[in-house]
Amino acid sequence: MNSPELDCFDLTRWPEATEDHVALRDALRRFVSTEIVPFATEWDEAGTFPRELYRKAGEVGLLGLGYPEAYGGTPCDHLSKAIATLELTRAGAGGINASLNSYSIMIWPLLIAAPQPLRDEIVPRLLTGERIGALGVTEPDGGSDVAQLKTRAVRTDGGWRLNGSKIYITSGMRADHYLIAARTGGQGAGGISLFLVDRDAEGFGRTALKKMGWWASDTASLHFDDVFVPEGRMIGEENRGFRLVMHNFNSERLGMAAGALGYAIACVEDALAWSHERVTFGARLIEHQVIRHKIVKMIDAILPPLNMLVTLGRRVDAGQSPAGEIALLKSHAARVMRDCSDSAVQILGGAGFVRGTRAERIYREAKVMMIGGGSEEIMHDLAARQLGLV
Repeated sequence: MNSPELDCFDLTRWPEATEDHVALRDALRRFVSTEIVPFATEWDEAGTFPRELYRKAGEVGLLGLGYPEAYGGTPCDHLSKAIATLELTRAGAGGINASLNSYSIMIWPLLIAAPQPLRDEIVPRLLTGERIGALGVTEPDGGSDVAQLKTRAVRTDGGWRLNGSKIYITSGMRADHYLIAARTGGQGAGGISLFLVDRDAEGFGRTALKKMGWWASDTASLHFDDVFVPEGRMIGEENRGFRLVMHNFNSERLGMAAGALGYAIACVEDALAWSHERVTFGARLIEHQVIRHKIVKMIDAILPPLNMLVTLGRRVDAGQSPAGEIALLKSHAARVMRDCSDSAVQILGGAGFVRGTRAERIYREAKVMMIGGGSEEIMHDLAARQLGLV
């Protein structure tokens, strides 16, 4: 299908957009069109994609977007980040995007609190795609309740001994460096520290997980059996790691909201393209009022949270931390993705049910967006507290 692009979704038309935003959009569109779109179905079926894609993403500047120049990054505003995310979603391949960006949820603690030699060694390599990073926080018994994690690090000569497990870790099989949250003190958030563990550490094991969606993303459970972590590999202060993890949540959730809306837009484009091509009862689908209205309802669902995304990004750029509103946006955007993927598959009919279309992949991947980065229930509870309801 030759999917049309709708101007109403083009963030480069916003008043604050510059020629740099347009250039970013165009560069990433070329990258996605040549390096991801032709292979998305093949990689999804294979359950993986070439490691070389990380290097290519680094060369085009994608991995360095929003990070300090001193480490090879390109500082930018949140409008740039939203534009980049929407371009990545054009492939309709959430697993590829999730794995390419797994470093982004572990890199800020390194930038903020890692010893300088460690920072200089690892951060530039993450931004060029030479190395792959993953964050290990979620545990089998804990889920979204991060403060209750049980993986424990105990002091020993020259460092720490790490024991426990993590689950649902994006890039869990292929990462080179893992930022691991472990309990070093008492119960609750105040007893958590962060450690950087390399993939070849003795006693460190990984088990691949099969999933409903994101097939091309290697997701794994991690196992730590008396893994030795040298003293210089603690990131930040002892028992103060939870705050470092929390620091990145607003950006992560804004990114997930942008991704969910991007996938919803892809569903609109595919539904619209199919409705212009498919003829039923002597007329194209688009000529049937019920189909036109279904597509318009999809657009109507996307535009308000898309505008909210840009507005909240502007507030974050201004130094604000609207955590409650961001939580609501993330939850809302995930529901929009779910509903639009459902409508797209319905309009495509059998063509949407057969594997290999964007809408089919996105339909399978909608649920993870309602769970990852904080479940819908956790987002609503966070919003209630942040907005002063309790």
